[in-house]
Amino acid sequence: MKKLLVYLKDYKKETVLAPLFKMLEASFELLIPIVVKLIVDVGIANEAPRYVGRMCVVMILLGVIGLVCSITAQYFSAKAAVGFATKLRHTLFAHMQKLSFSQMDKMGTASMITRMTSDVNQVQNGVNMVLRLFLRSPFIVFGAMAMAFTIDVGAALVFVIVIPLLSVVVFGIMLITIPLYKRVQAGLDKILGITRGNLTGVRVLRAFHKEEEEKKEFAGGNDKLTAMQMFVGRISAVMNPVTYVIVNGATIALLWIGAVKVDGGILTQGAVMALVNYMSQILVELVKLANLIITVNKAIACGNRIGNVLEIEAGLTEGTVESGEAADGKAQSDRAEEPAAIGGQIPVVEFAHVSLTYPGAGAESLTDIHFKAMKGETIGIIGGTGSGKTSLVNLIPRFYEATAGCVKVDGVPVAEYSLRALREKIGVVPQKAVLFKGTIRENLLMGREFAGRPADTAEGNTSAGKEAEDEILREALEISQSAEFVDDKPDGLETQISQGGKNLSGGQKQRLTIARALVKQPEILILDDSASALDYATDLKLRRAIHGMKKAPVVFIVSQRASSILSADTIIVLDDGEVAGMGTHEELLQNCEVYQEIYYSQYPDKRGEVTA
Repeated sequence: MKKLLVYLKDYKKETVLAPLFKMLEASFELLIPIVVKLIVDVGIANEAPRYVGRMCVVMILLGVIGLVCSITAQYFSAKAAVGFATKLRHTLFAHMQKLSFSQMDKMGTASMITRMTSDVNQVQNGVNMVLRLFLRSPFIVFGAMAMAFTIDVGAALVFVIVIPLLSVVVFGIMLITIPLYKRVQAGLDKILGITRGNLTGVRVLRAFHKEEEEKKEFAGGNDKLTAMQMFVGRISAVMNPVTYVIVNGATIALLWIGAVKVDGGILTQGAVMALVNYMSQILVELVKLANLIITVNKAIACGNRIGNVLEIEAGLTEGTVESGEAADGKAQSDRAEEPAAIGGQIPVVEFAHVSLTYPGAGAESLTDIHFKAMKGETIGIIGGTGSGKTSLVNLIPRFYEATAGCVKVDGVPVAEYSLRALREKIGVVPQKAVLFKGTIRENLLMGREFAGRPADTAEGNTSAGKEAEDEILREALEISQSAEFVDDKPDGLETQISQGGKNLSGGQKQRLTIARALVKQPEILILDDSASALDYATDLKLRRAIHGMKKAPVVFIVSQRASSILSADTIIVLDDGEVAGMGTHEELLQNCEVYQEIYYSQYPDKRGEVTA
């Protein structure tokens, strides 16, 4: 939690002025019992109504000045707390963007969302409360005790006994509840995970009539969280009644001591009223302090959770190689003559005995993958479910880090590239078609932004730039077979897409995600089972259009369909993370049993033709 306070450095003035004005307010509040004492002992005792009136005006002035100080303190504390939370969110979000997919998988999406929202809000509330009350409450408690000593030393000894006793109660409860609040936040993570799963998979759940089971699972997790919160709440709730009992007991003692001394002529009635007022102030402030400590406990627990995320070192260290450079400082064109080149060309993508083991996995997901892909080639990747197809292509843009061997792009190990330079070269269409809320144009232009060519540049604002942009978008729509349904929409490229593309069919979403990748004009195009929702005719048109592109990229097609990869220059057949075969369609039909099994399961009528 201490490390997070660095985000308050731009609000030094506010963090000083907020408690300062609160202490000014507290100072004026401590004068009120003295004014009451004067009203009773001087004004009422001497039957001086004018004096009473003047003292009442003084009380009103003290109240107004205290109110102004309080509002000013509230302003500064709120400004500092909100600014602190804003910077913390930005830092946390930016740090999460640097985490590898492995680290994100380990932490969990629900947990990261909780930290970005609930945890940051709790820390913000904690900072706000501390700036307002952390100095004010102790100042009034000890100030009231000091003022009591100016009235009567004997009666003030009650304060000396009460304040340490209350401190033991308050801080004892705090020590017990801090670890419990951490468990509450962890329980909240679990509930959010269940909720997220239900919302994202609601159609599947309804299709298989699993609503009741999910309700039971949610109810079970929610009941555990509720029980935990109630347990912590009961412990925290003990604080208020215990403090009330102690303070009210002290008030009784004060009245008894004061009555004896008034009867003996040692104290005046006004002095006793002042002492009781100071005890009441202590009671109120300790209740505030108790609530502050509860809030601070939650803030500390949440702050530690946020700090744990920020302490995670980014799983992917960026290299220094930018586009067009090599690790040894040579331009790519200067490396064409090196022995690694094939026919005067360096492979665009090369896997050199690559293996991959996911964190916490008991076995390798990929084992000794070795191949090269030259410019303009199409590489098909096929295999059974869980064979490692997606894992293989995820190594090219460094979504995951190879645990053995080396993946190279343009002859340079991917680890030596800066992530931006590497990913500028690659267009990825993932298995799950993801579209964002906005227009079709805005979704497609994400490709240009990722490629370092933002649509809002000066060039893009000119009519010539706009025409060039539209031409790129039109070409991408034509190649991805999206032009037909986009043109049928009344608003064309300005058609609004709902979050996740809920207002589009599965095939339309897949085609638009392909178009978005094509707008980027990448050197490497990865289609990770991205045509599964397309009919065979549209899939064939798509592959022919990609093959006929002017700037022919290296295309990786991951598919369960044998038809999607029949014409690939090289087909890689994976079986349990290992290469079971590699070659053209005809070669694999002759010498790869795994490929034969997949192909003939989809084309059983072809078995006789080929064997004949």
